[in-house]
Amino acid sequence: MIYGIGTDICDIRRIRASFGRHGERFAEKILSGGELAVWRRRSARWPERGLRYLATRFSAKEAFSKAIGTGMSGPMQWQLCEIANRPGGAPQVVLHGALQSWFAERGLRAHISLTDESEYAASFCVVECADETRIQAPGSQP
Repeated sequence: MIYGIGTDICDIRRIRASFGRHGERFAEKILSGGELAVWRRRSARWPERGLRYLATRFSAKEAFSKAIGTGMSGPMQWQLCEIANRPGGAPQVVLHGALQSWFAERGLRAHISLTDESEYAASFCVVECADETRIQAPGSQP
């Protein structure tokens, strides 16, 4: 059963401007430790590729936060939600800390898709619950 659906489109120019104002601190706020390492490698080779990576992760986390119904509050925090790649390259949501516990208590599973084009990054997330009796309103106790 579908628990929630989230989508987000991010203007890469906006990410570029935020990065220009705040520098690496902006990336450190948005990215998990694993993502930060990937971002640094990509940025070192090609700065524009690093910005696109940052924009897709920003967009994916926004879409995920909408799908779980909390927005960017409660258990949802930027660095606790990681968008990693499976061995074949497909993106996956990897959660950490309190967000991981909150998600597991509800028996949820996330599916994420992301893309970027010249000026935009977009993401779509579906969160499902195998047992509809476990579905609870965001912020409620299990």
